[in-house]
Amino acid sequence: MLKVIELFAGVGGFRLGLEKTKNFKVIWSNQWEPGSKLQHASLIYEKKFKSGTHSNKDIEEVSTKEIPNHDVLVGGFPCQDYSVASTLKNSKGLIGKKGVLWWSIHRILSEKKSKPSYLILENVDRLIISPSNQKGRDFAVMLRSLMDLNYIVEWRVINAGEYGHPQRRRRIFILAYHKNSKIGKSIFKQYKEPKYFIDWLTVNSPFAQKFKVKNIDSLFIPEFELNKNIIDVSQNFNVINEKNIFKNSGIAINDKIITTKLEQDYQGKQKILKDIILKASEVPEEFFIDDNDLEKWIEHKSAKQIERTTKDGFKYLFSEGNMSFPDDLSKPSRTIITSEGGKQPSRFKHVVKAGKRHRRLTPVELELLNEFPKNFTKHPEVSDSKRAFLMGNALVVGVITKIGKALYDTHTKTQ
Repeated sequence: MLKVIELFAGVGGFRLGLEKTKNFKVIWSNQWEPGSKLQHASLIYEKKFKSGTHSNKDIEEVSTKEIPNHDVLVGGFPCQDYSVASTLKNSKGLIGKKGVLWWSIHRILSEKKSKPSYLILENVDRLIISPSNQKGRDFAVMLRSLMDLNYIVEWRVINAGEYGHPQRRRRIFILAYHKNSKIGKSIFKQYKEPKYFIDWLTVNSPFAQKFKVKNIDSLFIPEFELNKNIIDVSQNFNVINEKNIFKNSGIAINDKIITTKLEQDYQGKQKILKDIILKASEVPEEFFIDDNDLEKWIEHKSAKQIERTTKDGFKYLFSEGNMSFPDDLSKPSRTIITSEGGKQPSRFKHVVKAGKRHRRLTPVELELLNEFPKNFTKHPEVSDSKRAFLMGNALVVGVITKIGKALYDTHTKTQ
């Protein structure tokens, strides 16, 4: 049994996913939403999970001494600055208000004499191309800081909907192995040259075991060296703003970055939106859309071109394509975002057709799309709109279960 601490816990998606394997036990967790008087996520977390210690205060104010020693540190560190609902131009990355909380993870790892063997982190995939004027810098800073703490860092962009899950939620997952961990020692022992990392990234790593990929033709993955000075990385990495330096898969080890693009190769059963839709009799009337409001919804979902003007006075056309209306029940759903709740017509909210009527998704259906149990977020102090918001911030639990199982199996089988 591996002991876990869960940072930026939300309502406990990481915990649900890992503890489902019976191989992990969360012993300490932290959840804090700045600027919010009522801590909705923390209220739900404490209601659902009775074991372990839960901290509901700003992680930047939590002393490392308060955090027990652990084997695995996990967290979906705050990603509002990278949200798909905002443009890349507005992504502030690590220097943003919430982005700086990455350094809380770094502080804990730095100050812990007994460092965790493994890290499992999650963020939006835009992380590897942020900020907009120096693409990849933020991710390079993270890789540099973790290598400085003696971690081997692997990443993979995974779209849950491409691996059988009911939601097309694409996220970057980061696995870090301390050099003294069983897996870390094994990597150093077996993989001496970059060409050997093809087998690791495509066959042997925890990611590859559960999220199969097609074989790549190349027998050699190019590498590049990352400057050892983190300040230099921050100031000078990709100053020419080249695109796609970091691919959707890779590993950072011994100051070197090895990265390649992988394609999914999933042949299993596929869950779709239709699978989670409740019967009409189970849906409160408030979620059905009045026929008089349908035109407003259609307008939001339709293609459009809008003339906009920059601060410098430059005029340009902002274009949006058509969005499916109603949502296609025969496919995994689109990504749930934080603005999913409420009756107001929106381009991004899901709308399904139930018989002759259209309706929004209920909190229970949003939970099921993230593979949470029904009514997991139900709480007397949490509104339906807030429940939708929390699911927009959550992750697909089944993805975490797969990663956790593969990590534990690799850990136990490694000599």
